Amino acid sequence: MSAPADARLILRDEELDAGLELLLLAEAALWAAVDQGLAEEDLGLGRSHWRAAFLLRRRPGVGVQELAHLTSLSKQAASRILVDLAAKGLVEKQAGDVDGRRRSAVLTARGEAFETQITERLRGQLVRAYRMAGLDGVAGARAILAAMAGGRTRSRAASGGLP
Repeated sequence: MSAPADARLILRDEELDAGLELLLLAEAALWAAVDQGLAEEDLGLGRSHWRAAFLLRRRPGVGVQELAHLTSLSKQAASRILVDLAAKGLVEKQAGDVDGRRRSAVLTARGEAFETQITERLRGQLVRAYRMAGLDGVAGARAILAAMAGGRTRSRAASGGLP
């Protein structure tokens, strides 16, 4: 359960723009690290492939529909990403427990190694940033990012498939 919004907090457009600028610059730094890792892996995969692999490690058994929801990709694009990962031996598709037509995906051992190699770079960036911000900064950053992520922080499967 999240804390209620603090009505006393009033931010000017300049302060909000400064926050957006920092988010965009942080995003650029994170993607640069992902791109470097992808180049070293030399599998011909892109950012969406790593992002899907990361989410599959965190949420094993995610299917196309949930992956599309989490990433804001179309169902067709999410499906293509999973097909690409399976073709490289990074993902295996499994028939669903409830509905055999719905196929979920899990990382293979090779897929876990691919995901971990790139994620380690990002963890290093987060460790440095969290240490600079201190304990209060870590909690504050998580609260802000979780609020911005909205319903994506909860698995649709865990909530009965509801957004």
